[in-house]
Amino acid sequence: MTSGPVGVAVVGAGVISGQYLRNLTSFPDVRVLGVADLDEDRAAAVAQEHGVPVSGSPGAVLAVPEVEIVVNLTVPAAHAQVALAALRAGKHVYGEKPLALDMDEAAKVLAEAGDRGLRVGNAPDTFLGAGIQSALHALRSGLIGDPVAVSAATQGLGPESWHPSPEFLYQRGAGPLFDLGPYYLTTLVALLGPASRVAAGVRRARAHRVVGSGPKAGTAFPVEVPTHVNALVDFPGSATAAATFSFDSSVNRRMIEIIGTEGALSLPDPNTFDGPLHVRSLDDADWREQPLAGTTAGRGIGVLDLARSLRAGTPHRASGELALHVLELMTAISDSGEQGEFQRLRSTLTPPDPLPADWDPHAATL
Repeated sequence: MTSGPVGVAVVGAGVISGQYLRNLTSFPDVRVLGVADLDEDRAAAVAQEHGVPVSGSPGAVLAVPEVEIVVNLTVPAAHAQVALAALRAGKHVYGEKPLALDMDEAAKVLAEAGDRGLRVGNAPDTFLGAGIQSALHALRSGLIGDPVAVSAATQGLGPESWHPSPEFLYQRGAGPLFDLGPYYLTTLVALLGPASRVAAGVRRARAHRVVGSGPKAGTAFPVEVPTHVNALVDFPGSATAAATFSFDSSVNRRMIEIIGTEGALSLPDPNTFDGPLHVRSLDDADWREQPLAGTTAGRGIGVLDLARSLRAGTPHRASGELALHVLELMTAISDSGEQGEFQRLRSTLTPPDPLPADWDPHAATL
């Protein structure tokens, strides 16, 4: 069995790559060996900024023999294509969310990996952070009894005010449901188990949006997807969730609240890795903050967990199967909104185990 740090290459040198690279280059159990982008000059600049030795086209970094995991940070429309190329080059792959644009593409990625004996991991890995992991332990300890109902919401006016190239976030495979929904729905599946059916209503407030910052500021672009989604999600044997995903709200909200038979939990924003986490029992007059245990290292801990799991021969947590179920859940919500009827899910899974209490991303273990 191979030993030592796991070689990693990043494909896609856009905005999110900086967060990944800052973290991945600080983890002793991985070695970042390459950065690739269709814009090779941008790849070279990002590689130099983070001290990465190889840069260039995707093909160039896939050809590096020591690369074992490809971190796919391309736009959603390219996720499946890049993942398949990495798998066919003999590399494990960890992608940004969503896994693919649709279930057929996602199934091809997982089938290719299975045929080649390779692994697929996928964002978000925020559920591995201290905030959500502490909520998971609280639920499993029976702190609020049996879960009964969930309220979840991510609401705001959309990313065009701050993102210099927001067009892709309003295209197929994005919008508030597919861009932000994975954080909330992955968290709920990790806490409550797989979903069984959904119902939804969807709206698109405006046909065009305007870039608010950067060199394209003032440029209008079309909106292709719903920008406000309300969903009901059934988790069999557990709770029913009411969730809102919106780029149309002047009220900013980032929340998940779980009501149980003995109290309630108020979770931190699932697009973060820390707290606060609050609990309220049936006898409490107000919320009480709960202590947190776990890592707040940030984006990339899912890649690290995959790397360590490869060496140990154990399952990784931010898995392709989890991402596939969340993709089916989002697709079912979208279909329900368009068709006006409940949608049942076919996929299922066993929720990932919690991280060990002593899991430290900055401690060398390999």
